[in-house]
Amino acid sequence: MSANRRFRSIVRIGPVQVGTAYDQRGQEKHTAACTAPRCGFSADYDSRAAAELAARTHQCAAR
Repeated sequence: MSANRRFRSIVRIGPVQVGTAYDQRGQEKHTAACTAPRCGFSADYDSRAAAELAARTHQCAAR
């Protein structure tokens, strides 16, 4: 089942976008997702710093 989230404070770091939203339980989550074709990287984090660190260190395998 896909999550329909309303993201706010979206930042783009290279090909990765970092956004903040509330999950199904009402807790704030930070998501990092790569927008490069055929990459498929996305992950949820509890802190904004962790999501931005993941975005900065992400290496696309699709390249």
